Amino acid sequence: MEAILEKFPFAYYHIALRYFVAAGLAFLVFYVIFRKRMPLRKIQERFPKAKDYLRDAGYSLITVAIFAVISIWSFKVLKPYHLLFDSFESMPAWYWPLTVIPMFFIHDFYFYWAHRLMHHPKLFKQVHKVHHLSTNPSPWTAYAFHPFEAVIEALIITILCFTVPTHAAIIVLFMIFQIFYNVYGHLGYELYPRGFNKTWIGKYVNTSVAHNQHHHKFQGNYGLYTLIWDRVFGTLRTDYDDAYDRAATRRVPAKETVLNL
Repeated sequence: MEAILEKFPFAYYHIALRYFVAAGLAFLVFYVIFRKRMPLRKIQERFPKAKDYLRDAGYSLITVAIFAVISIWSFKVLKPYHLLFDSFESMPAWYWPLTVIPMFFIHDFYFYWAHRLMHHPKLFKQVHKVHHLSTNPSPWTAYAFHPFEAVIEALIITILCFTVPTHAAIIVLFMIFQIFYNVYGHLGYELYPRGFNKTWIGKYVNTSVAHNQHHHKFQGNYGLYTLIWDRVFGTLRTDYDDAYDRAATRRVPAKETVLNL
């Protein structure tokens, strides 16, 4: 407990900084600057309201605190037991980037099943509904979780400490990638090109359209980075390709160019 209290301010600041940089930059670019100056591929034509942004940011600050506590617990308190190396000199330089590969797939698989668990009727009503209050998500929705769900999400850090022999700094870098991709998933705009969803690799990449559909329709498309598990376990929405094709060619109507604040 002493270690957690001592390191908490530092950990909270850095995780909050990542969230606000990723979500804030995306919001500034897509919801403020280019919203008026150029048409982009908005997935849902309408925009969230100011109260939606504020609610999501508020829940996200709680999530950041939970991520900070579990990060300290995983890296410091459990240090005598996990697989992490203390020094980069322990392995050759080429080894460290390779450890990102198992982290990517472990997290993707863990998130898929944790997410499906959250859609159990009892857990959805009491827990996951908080995240789904944003049926039209924005960048601020990325970390908008009920505290219990935030704990489940954050436990991936502990899992990686015990499954991948890597360095703590590599996990931190991976989690930076995670928040940026998470923000893209909740962006409300599709960035991949038209037809990408039908390419040999695009069929297995989770897109902003796929996750936006999940928020809007509540069922299907449970993946984080990929659609692999949705395809394997039959949970990819049958209307996904049509939705992607529409979003890839949509332009924001002139009437939607006024900031809805």
